[in-house]
Amino acid sequence: MSAKFFYLFMVGGTIAFGLLVYKLFTAHTATKFGTLLDDLIAMLILYYLAYKVYHEKKDNEMM
Repeated sequence: MSAKFFYLFMVGGTIAFGLLVYKLFTAHTATKFGTLLDDLIAMLILYYLAYKVYHEKKDNEMM
């Protein structure tokens, strides 16, 4: 993966986290576990991809 996507993945993960927190605090009725799980999975995937891109970038600087 290209290192230029690091910030894109970080922004996407942060937005997904913000939406998850927003849904948790603004839901006046019972929230469905499936919708929260979808947001959580999206957030974790984006943060994982950002970590992998950052780790790859740091390895290239050492060589």
